[in-house]
Amino acid sequence: MAVPSARPGMPHPATGPGAGPGPAEGADVLFVALSAGFTSLSHPLLYVKLLVQVGHEPLPPTIGRNLMGKKVLYLPGFFTYAKHIVKVDGKKGLFRGLTPRIISSTLSTVTRGRMKKVFPLEDMEHVSNKDDVKTSLRKVVKETSHEMLMQCVSRVISHPLHVISMRCMVQFVGREVKYRGVLSSIGTILKEEGFLGFFVGLIPHILGDVVFLWCCNLLAHFINTYAVDDNFNQASVIRSYTKFVMGFYFSDMDSSC
Repeated sequence: MAVPSARPGMPHPATGPGAGPGPAEGADVLFVALSAGFTSLSHPLLYVKLLVQVGHEPLPPTIGRNLMGKKVLYLPGFFTYAKHIVKVDGKKGLFRGLTPRIISSTLSTVTRGRMKKVFPLEDMEHVSNKDDVKTSLRKVVKETSHEMLMQCVSRVISHPLHVISMRCMVQFVGREVKYRGVLSSIGTILKEEGFLGFFVGLIPHILGDVVFLWCCNLLAHFINTYAVDDNFNQASVIRSYTKFVMGFYFSDMDSSC
């Protein structure tokens, strides 16, 4: 028996609003959820790293010995520093600045996904050992340039939340309370610095992204071209995994910066 078609103006049962998200949308949601989970788990490590980078040393160094047996002074390690934060702010203190960081990571992920749909990269053959140097480099340059465009746009959009997250965490040094929630932080920055205050440090951040992206893609290219032989049965699989690892590592760096 034939299935009746939908009337004009009525959504088709398979594509209507009640049909639920398609496979692509479901994958995007899953990736965003996994990214948010990884960001939450890694946040205490980033928090401690940031405080160390800004030179905050609340604990005295300890005396130890190096490989040569000479006495040296060691700064507190991650767990010692984390215990100090818990002692001062409680366990929740380890997640200071997490909310704007998750929002920043989500904005970056969603922006990249939307841009891939709006500006799709035309299909290219995998780089193989049979390609000459000029052909293989042309493929890599084209693909990396496309990724660089997406990364720069996503960085500009997500950077304001990155600024808020960093300022929330650095407040631990001076025990300030200027930046609390996301909305109040937005109001504080607008009042004191104006709209440009959301983009402090954007240029070096983008430059770091671009340099890191090109290094990762070129490294993956040389591994796939010169270390993986086309005669190997699983050559295409290995090349895919190489790109995946490099892409995942770059995404990790993106969410932790």
